[in-house]
Amino acid sequence: MHSAMHIVSVVGARPQFVKLAPISRAFKKHNFVRHTIVHTGQHYDDNMSSVFFEELEIPRPDVNLEIGSTSHAVQTGRMLEQLESWFLLNTPDAVVVYGDTNSTLAACLAAAKIHIPVVHIEAGLRSFNRSMPEEVNRVATDHCSDRLYVPTPAGIVNLKAENLASRAVFCGDVMRDAVEHSIRLAESSLPFLSKSEDEYGLLTLHRPSNTEVDVLLPLLKNLDELAQNSMPLIFPVHPRTRKILNAEKSYLSEAIKLVEPLAYLEMLMTVKNAKVVLTDSGGLQKEAAFLGTQCITLREETEWTETIDLGINRLVGTEREKIGEAMVELACMEFSVQSGTMAEIDKIFGPGDAAVKITDDLIAFVAQRQDN
Repeated sequence: MHSAMHIVSVVGARPQFVKLAPISRAFKKHNFVRHTIVHTGQHYDDNMSSVFFEELEIPRPDVNLEIGSTSHAVQTGRMLEQLESWFLLNTPDAVVVYGDTNSTLAACLAAAKIHIPVVHIEAGLRSFNRSMPEEVNRVATDHCSDRLYVPTPAGIVNLKAENLASRAVFCGDVMRDAVEHSIRLAESSLPFLSKSEDEYGLLTLHRPSNTEVDVLLPLLKNLDELAQNSMPLIFPVHPRTRKILNAEKSYLSEAIKLVEPLAYLEMLMTVKNAKVVLTDSGGLQKEAAFLGTQCITLREETEWTETIDLGINRLVGTEREKIGEAMVELACMEFSVQSGTMAEIDKIFGPGDAAVKITDDLIAFVAQRQDN
C-alpha cells in the first residue's frame, strides 16, 4: 500500500494546461495522491477564462502567483523567489514541469536547489537553435531534472547524446492523450463545425521572428496570392499580430479570412476539417498530425522531425517559392493522410496512453525515494 504523496504541477501558459489535463485525470485514479496545480501567471490570457477550464475538463489551478509578463530575467527571477517559498512551505514529494517555458525552468531550479525531485514532461526535445529561449529552457531543465518523460524515440536519442539516458523514460506524448480526449468533446459539443463542404486551409502566425513588420507583411501578401490560386485561408489573429496589421492598414483579399483567436475545441475542429495547416507553432504541427491533416511549417527548424520523416509536415521557412511548391505538392496528393501513416504516428507518439504510463512510473519513482 502506498503512503500519501503530495505532487505539484507547475504551469504558466495555456498550452501547458492542455498537457496537464490528461495527467490530472490519471492522478485522480490514485486516492493517496494529492495533486496541487500551481499557475505562475506567466501569461495573462483572456482565452483562459472559466470557459477554457470547463470546456476542456481541466482542473483550475489551486494557486496563482500572478507574476505577469516582463523580461525573461525579471520574470524567471520573480518565479524562482515565489516558487521557492511556496515549495518550502508546502514540501511536495515531487514537482512536475511541462514543456519549455520560463515557468518550466524556474520551477525546476527552485525545486532542484532545495532537493525536491523534479520530473520533466516533454523532455528530450531539441531544435538545436540556441537563439530560441525555449531551447535554453529545455536543455537546462533536462539537465536539472531527476526523471525525464520523453514523448518520442528521437527525444531518447537526444538525451543519450547528452548522457541523460539513465533518467529518461519513453512514454509517448501527453498531447496525443489531450487531442484524443478533446476531439471527442469537440465532436459532441460543436456538431455544427463537424464538416463544411468548402475546402479551406488554416493559417497561424505568432513567433516574434514572423510577426515583425518587414517579415509579416510580405509573407501575408505571398500567402494571399497563393490562397487566391488554391483555397481560402482562415487566419485566427494573435492580438500582437493584429496590432501590426491595423497599424499598416494592410489590405488582403477575401482569400485570407481574419478571425478572432479560436477556443481550443473550435481550433481542433478547424484543424481536423482543414485541407492543410500553415503554421509557425510547435504544438499545432503535432495536433495536425494527430488529426490526420497535412501541415506546412513556416519555420527553418522543428522539434518534431518525426512529422517531417512521415511526410505529413513540410518545413519551408517563409520563402514564397517553397510555400507554393509545398501547396502544389499536397494538392497533387489530394492532401489526405494515409491510414498506414496514422499507424506510424501511434508507434512514435503513443496511442493516447502517455498520462497513465507517466503517472504510474512517477508514483513508483516517488515511493522508492520515500522508502530510502
